[in-house]
Amino acid sequence: MSQNLQQNRGLVESVFNNVYDKYDLMNDIMSLGAHRSWKNKLVNMMNPSINDSLIDVGCGTGDIGEIYSKATKKKSYILNVDPNRKMIEKGKERLKDYKNVLWKIGSGEKLDIDNETFNFYTISFGLRNTSNVEKTIAEAYRVLKTGGRFLCLEFSKIENPNLEFIYNQYSKIIPKIGKYVVGTEKPYEYLIKTIKDFINQEELLEVMKSKKFVNCNYINLNGGVVAIHSGWKV
Repeated sequence: MSQNLQQNRGLVESVFNNVYDKYDLMNDIMSLGAHRSWKNKLVNMMNPSINDSLIDVGCGTGDIGEIYSKATKKKSYILNVDPNRKMIEKGKERLKDYKNVLWKIGSGEKLDIDNETFNFYTISFGLRNTSNVEKTIAEAYRVLKTGGRFLCLEFSKIENPNLEFIYNQYSKIIPKIGKYVVGTEKPYEYLIKTIKDFINQEELLEVMKSKKFVNCNYINLNGGVVAIHSGWKV
């Protein structure tokens, strides 16, 4: 299941090269600050134990890894993966005191990682920016240990028409805010379009099942503004 916009790797790289330095600020703006509670919810769903390992793909500046590390008292192995070098460098600087957090430049579609390595795989607001959803989820299955869990936090399809109308109106002004914050509207025009074009909750669930994940389900947050999908490798 390829995604047309994301097929242009140069475009995707350019988008994130433009926003990496204010990436966390713009996440606050795009979600009205809610992304922080959504990510905490994601990690709480894992209920990680000390020594459980995590790979976070499309990690940005590493906030999922940071939350996970705190939940395990910095006694877990975390690998943050992102295709954007500048984003990785920003994350390394931000989490320089987290010695249990390692970093790797790479794409979700083809991970340079051994089979059955991690207890948990997370991808947060990154799946819609991959060039191929099916390849990315197949790779998630490959690198997870038997008994491991896949979790995806992603912007999704809103169920309430009134809330959808409000959200759509807000989405129209996000590029203008982006221009004020980072000096250009284009990265946020791209990001809003990827949200609009991304598959819905049930379609993503079916892709997960087709890639061998079991006990698959999802929960909607804030009326479906985002959803967390979960599946297990057995």
